[in-house]
Amino acid sequence: MDSSAAALLEAGDGRAKEPRHLGRRTAHNLSSSSLRKKSDTSLVRKVPCAALRAFLSTLQEVLLGTRLFVLFPAVALAVLARYMQFGQVWLFVLSLIGLIPLAERLSFLTEQIAFYTGPTVGGLLNATFGNVTEVIIALFALSKGKITVVKCSLLGSVLSNLLLVLGTSLFFGGIANLGTEQLYDKKQADVSTGLLILGLLCQSMPLMLRYAVSAGEHSVSYGDAGLVLSRASSIVMILAYSAYLYFQLKTHRQLFEPQEVEDDGDDLVSEDEAVLGFSSAMIWLAVMTVMTALLSEYVVSTIEAASASWELSVSFISIILIPIVGNAAEHAGAVIFAFKNKLDITLGVSLGSATQISMFVVPLSVIVAWIMGVPMDLDFNLLETGSLFLAILMTSFTLQDGSSHYLKGFLLFLCYIVIGACFFVLKRH
Repeated sequence: MDSSAAALLEAGDGRAKEPRHLGRRTAHNLSSSSLRKKSDTSLVRKVPCAALRAFLSTLQEVLLGTRLFVLFPAVALAVLARYMQFGQVWLFVLSLIGLIPLAERLSFLTEQIAFYTGPTVGGLLNATFGNVTEVIIALFALSKGKITVVKCSLLGSVLSNLLLVLGTSLFFGGIANLGTEQLYDKKQADVSTGLLILGLLCQSMPLMLRYAVSAGEHSVSYGDAGLVLSRASSIVMILAYSAYLYFQLKTHRQLFEPQEVEDDGDDLVSEDEAVLGFSSAMIWLAVMTVMTALLSEYVVSTIEAASASWELSVSFISIILIPIVGNAAEHAGAVIFAFKNKLDITLGVSLGSATQISMFVVPLSVIVAWIMGVPMDLDFNLLETGSLFLAILMTSFTLQDGSSHYLKGFLLFLCYIVIGACFFVLKRH
């Protein structure tokens, strides 16, 4: 390739900004990268036009550079089902499936942008887009006044990460490493569980206030007092999460540096440099975010139809089914690294995501609802809050000694089964 063609290729790929070396990547980045695969560019290199070659190379990297690329047709099928009137249940199922590869690609694209912005801004991007699917679903549900869907889906994400993702990861990791001592740095786990307990406190106070008022212990109007308390607590939670980000990205970054991952000879991608240009990554991030928003809107608008068709409560679908699909990509990554006895990465994925949902997405939803005039509070009802309390308690006891084995994971998984069974028999709509 001559110099002019190379220059055109570089311009077509949008590499106007100089990429930086990020050093160590976050646990979420490593978890998502476990689902990526190397793209075969032999055919693309044969395209004579440099600009077209650059575009096709970027397209191949974005759409085919993941093991989940086989699920991308579900995105197009969901859009087709919406406009061809295939039925709301089909639309719900296809939209849920389509969200799986979109969530993984959003993680990939934010990592690509972080190569150009540096580790601090990259960390903030991961904090913002790490659970963007849950955020978008919550926003659409709020716009339609479906507060129960918002609360249940966010609660379900926390329960799924603490019990299902962490439980199955520790279980399969323990089975795969029976003769190996499984250790992890419990300092990171202590920070995350402390934040989760603070979030639980903020969600428990409106519930206890409601029962105190109904028992006649206080002569106040719960509706106003509970809403004010929830909004004040949400501000406190966001302040705490902001302090956590500063703690994680600045003062105590060494606590959150994931373990080094050896190259085991497979076709996993080990990205130490950007494979997309800055402008290309930004454009594709916008495209994937729009597609995620579109499918999220489909999920929210058809959840009642799916509930009626399957004879399942909206609570069960929101707490169990939606989070399982939404966390599928990072769940697979967490299990893969548990197999490799990289438990710090597994804990970073599960606890990090649960902390982000509890301390950022939940209070953000309350504040956004406040701006929209929707009376959403932090009172998640007794059963839901009790389930969260027991999940955090079980997780804290499981991680207290800095070592793991398959029985710990199995017990966490059984806790998730019991909670799921409880919401399954609950026919409240």
